[in-house]
Amino acid sequence: MARLAILLLILIAVDHVNPTTSLPLSTNSRWIVDDQTDRRVKLACVNWPSHLEPVFAEGLSKRSMDSIAEQIVSMGFNCVRLTWPLYLVTNDSLSSLTVRRSFQNLGLMEPIAGIQANNPSVIDVSLIQAFQAVVSSLGKNNVMVILDNHLSKPGWCCGYFDGDGFFSDPYFNPDLWVTGLTRMATLFNGVTNVVGMSLRNELRGPKQNIDDWYRYMQKGAEAVHAANPNVLIILSGLSFDKDLSFIKNRPLILTFSRKLVFEMHWYGFSDGQAWVTGNPNRVCGRVTNDMKRMSGFLVDKGYPLFVSEFGVDLRGTNVNDNRYLNCFLGMVAELDLDWALWTLVGSYYLREGVIGFNEYYGILDWNWIDMRNSSFVERISALQSPFRGLGLLETELHKVIFHPLTGLCVLRKPSGSSLSLGPCTDSEAWNYSPQKTLELKGTQLCLQADEPGTMVKLGTICGGSNSRWETISDSKMHLSLKLGNVTSVCMDIDSNNDIVVAGCKCLNDDSQCDPKSQWFKLVNSTRSGNGGNSFVDFDSITDFGKRVFMESFGWFDIKISLDRFRASLALLLRLKGTF
Repeated sequence: MARLAILLLILIAVDHVNPTTSLPLSTNSRWIVDDQTDRRVKLACVNWPSHLEPVFAEGLSKRSMDSIAEQIVSMGFNCVRLTWPLYLVTNDSLSSLTVRRSFQNLGLMEPIAGIQANNPSVIDVSLIQAFQAVVSSLGKNNVMVILDNHLSKPGWCCGYFDGDGFFSDPYFNPDLWVTGLTRMATLFNGVTNVVGMSLRNELRGPKQNIDDWYRYMQKGAEAVHAANPNVLIILSGLSFDKDLSFIKNRPLILTFSRKLVFEMHWYGFSDGQAWVTGNPNRVCGRVTNDMKRMSGFLVDKGYPLFVSEFGVDLRGTNVNDNRYLNCFLGMVAELDLDWALWTLVGSYYLREGVIGFNEYYGILDWNWIDMRNSSFVERISALQSPFRGLGLLETELHKVIFHPLTGLCVLRKPSGSSLSLGPCTDSEAWNYSPQKTLELKGTQLCLQADEPGTMVKLGTICGGSNSRWETISDSKMHLSLKLGNVTSVCMDIDSNNDIVVAGCKCLNDDSQCDPKSQWFKLVNSTRSGNGGNSFVDFDSITDFGKRVFMESFGWFDIKISLDRFRASLALLLRLKGTF
C-alpha cells in the first residue's frame, strides 16, 4: 500500500502538467483543434468494430469494456473509431433486440457466457443501449469517439459488388441513410466524448459517381450538423476511400464551417502485391505521389485529412505489408496526419462464417489480453503525438530525423560527437540548410562522415561534400553524401542503432532488395525536445518518489504520458488486485 500511495502522490504532483483536451473539437485550416483554445488535437485512434452480424462491440465476451478502454489508453491511443451498421438505428426490430437474443439468433452460445461474466450489465439490454454503454465506458476513460457508419446490413465489409457500397445500391437507400445518420447524431448530442461522425465507410461499386457523391454527402453532412452541431463531419471518398481528387476543382459547399474533415484509407494490399514484386524505393515513390495527388493535396488546401484506416499483419511475416508500412509511416510523419489503426480486434465473434476468427491485423491477441506485437505499438508511439500545429509553437520550426523502421529519431549520444536512434520526444532540433547541410540548431555543428562503414559524427567544418546530404531515390528517404567526390554513401543504422554511413541500397530495379534501414524522413516540428507538454517530466518529483516508482516497477523511462500512466495503473490494479 505504501508503494500505491507514492504512485498516487506522483499523480497529484504532476496532474497540472498535462492539461486535458476541451471538447468539442473544430477545425482551423488543416488542423483539428480544441474548440475553446484553438490548440491542435491530434487524433491517434484505433478502430473498434461493432458492425458485424451480432451488432455488438467485438471482444466483450473476453474482457470488460472498462478494462478494454483502459488498455486502449495505456497503449497511447486517445480515440476510437467505433463502427456501426445503419440498420442498428433504422430497423426497429434489430435495434430493440437484446444482446443475448442477437447471439442466440446466430447460434453463438459460448460468447453469451463470456458476456454474462465480463459485462453482465449489457447482456439483456438492447443492442443500441449496449452500443451507448461502450461509448460511455470510453468516455469514462477520456477516450474520444468517432462514430463510423460502416455499412447498412450488419456483416463484414467490403466488396465491390456487395450491394452495400454506394447510394441506391440494394442495401444502401440514401433517404434511409440520412434518417439513420440523423437518429445517431441526435442520440449522441450532448455526449461530450463523441467528437465526430464518419458518414460512410469506403464508398465503392459499379454505381459510384461524383455527382451523386456531392448530392448525398451534402445532404448527410447537413442533416448530422443540424442534429448535433458539436461533432466533426468526416467524409470519405470514392474507390474504397482512396480517391478524393475531385475535391480539388469542385469544393463541397456546406452551410456550416469549422467542422469538415476528409478521410482516406491506405493499406499494403491497396496496391496489390506491388511491394513484393517491385523495388521498394520505386513503389514507395509512386504510391506516395498517388496518395498526395488523390487525397494528400487536401492539407495544402486547408482541410484536415484523417487516415481512418491503415494496418498490417502483425505477425510480421507479410513482406508486402512490412515494406508498405515503412513507406506509410514516413508519409504520415511528413504530413503529420491524424489516423486510426485497423484494428483493436484480437478475434471476432463471427466473421464471414468463421466463429472466433483470429484477426492478424489486430493489436490485441486472440484472447484480447496481451498485445499481439508490442514492438509495433512502440514503433507507432512517436506518431501518437503531434510534431506541429496550432498552439504547439514551443520552439522555432526545425527538422527531426525520423526513422520509420524503428519509429525512433536521430539523437546525440552522451559522448557528444556521435549519434544514435532514440525516442522522438528527445529528438535534437536540426536545420536543413540551402547548402544541404544538417546542422544542429543553435550550434556550429553539422552531420558529416569520413568513410563507408564509419559512424556519422558532429563536426564544425561544414562546407565539404562529406557534410552535404541529398535526399535521393524515388522514395526521397535516402540521405546520401559523397566521400572524396566519388563514393556515394547513405545514412544507415548498425546493430546497436548507431548512425553510420554505408553503400546506398536498392537504387536499381531489384525487387529482392529492401532499403528499410536506410530510410529516414526529415520532418518539420515545432515541439521542444523532451516532448513538450505532452509528457510528464519527473524532474519535478522528489528523488524519493522517483526512486520508489522506478525500483518498484522497473519502468526506467522517466518521461511517460500521464494518460498512459493513469490507465496502466488502473489496469494493474484491476488485473493484479493489490500492491
